Amino acid sequence: MLKNFQEILGKRMQEGTFRSLKTRSEGVDFYSNDYLGFARNKELQDILLKEVMKHPHFLSGSSGSRLISGNTDTVTVIENDIAQKHRFSSALLFPSGYNANLALFSTLPDRHDVILVDEQIHRSVHDGCILSNARKLKWKHNDLKDLENLLKKQTSHCYIAIESLYSMEGDFAPIQEIAALAEQYEADLIVDEAHALGVLGYGLVDKHQLQNQVLAAVMTYGKALGAHGAAILCNDTVKSYLINFASPFIYTTSAQDFQWMAIKAGYEFLDHNKELSKKLQENIKVFRDQNLRSPSSEISPVQAILMEDNEQLKALQAHLYDHGFLTSAIYSPTVKKGTERLRICLHSFNTEDEIVKLTALIKEFI
Repeated sequence: MLKNFQEILGKRMQEGTFRSLKTRSEGVDFYSNDYLGFARNKELQDILLKEVMKHPHFLSGSSGSRLISGNTDTVTVIENDIAQKHRFSSALLFPSGYNANLALFSTLPDRHDVILVDEQIHRSVHDGCILSNARKLKWKHNDLKDLENLLKKQTSHCYIAIESLYSMEGDFAPIQEIAALAEQYEADLIVDEAHALGVLGYGLVDKHQLQNQVLAAVMTYGKALGAHGAAILCNDTVKSYLINFASPFIYTTSAQDFQWMAIKAGYEFLDHNKELSKKLQENIKVFRDQNLRSPSSEISPVQAILMEDNEQLKALQAHLYDHGFLTSAIYSPTVKKGTERLRICLHSFNTEDEIVKLTALIKEFI
């Protein structure tokens, strides 16, 4: 088998899509998901340090899954606090967003159900669907007519899976219209808010007050909140069902209390520093004013520059790196073949000069 693995890896090298681990580079950050700069914020770091000094046991390992020895008063209180903030009756914390999506989609649908996924949904949802044994159907990205046509044809119960802000395209789901379709066809809507949380307050579900029209929403904390982990927001019944039947929850050792405390601190810092979200939007406007072609939303921190030529894309990324700018080149199969792109992430801490210089270099190259 090793020979087979080597051949497959060799093919990736030839195609220029081989992946390898690299240490973080020095340069201007236009590639991380640290949209509000929380992960580098010294004031927030000091808050976390003081909490650890007061409660050093937060750094200890949990010693087991949440159902054995890994459940604490800390995680219970923070889950209740998160649920109240988002105006859901319950929240269930997970070590990562991938883990949360895997739990949701491997547990709630069964083999009699149908899961209708936006074609640009995150890989973790696809993996959860495989474990569920439910039938999975893709619908065209953000295409309400295509979604409704699929809903009309189904005789089984349906789940609809969307992201509120798509991490590769950088555009928003028409979430209110999708919620209305879900209600009309008695389908259950699940929303991944990983990239919207913090960028747009508590996300689009909260912004449009859709809590009663959404079966579950996933909040991920490794992006704008600068922490790690995720919460599934839901009602009490869904939370209890996940605790009883979700393998990714049942058989995972709980994170240490420091991770949960960092999430709590991130929420509080977000509530007291709303000017960072405003600064992010100002920077997004500066970028959009440079008139680069992009399918992304004019208020999204993710801005995609599509390039069909892999070699040109690699060369552009290298060109930007040589000038001190860190960006991310996204190849298939992460995105559909022919839609490879330079993925630019904007942040509250980027300067106008940095943004203008970045876009000027891109214009020169393409």
